Amino acid sequence: MKHIFKIIAVLSAISAVWVALLETSTVPRSYTWLLPIYLVVALGCYGLFMVGYGLMFFPTCPREAILLQQDIVEAKEFLSKRGVDVGSD
Repeated sequence: MKHIFKIIAVLSAISAVWVALLETSTVPRSYTWLLPIYLVVALGCYGLFMVGYGLMFFPTCPREAILLQQDIVEAKEFLSKRGVDVGSD
């Protein structure tokens, strides 16, 4: 529930800044109306960057790979005892 409050707070702050920019003449009005679109594009770029970064530096987990292989062997043995054909090794 705390996460939703953080999101609401950030959205409220962004909305307040946007309304303040609309009310003042700091930024031309035609540019100010495009700020939400720029925000969505920026968030999309950030998301793509984080996915790409995560894929480039994906950690390998050799210990978990060994445990997974052991679980697969145990599952095959269990299913073989139950009469299920699990294929050849």
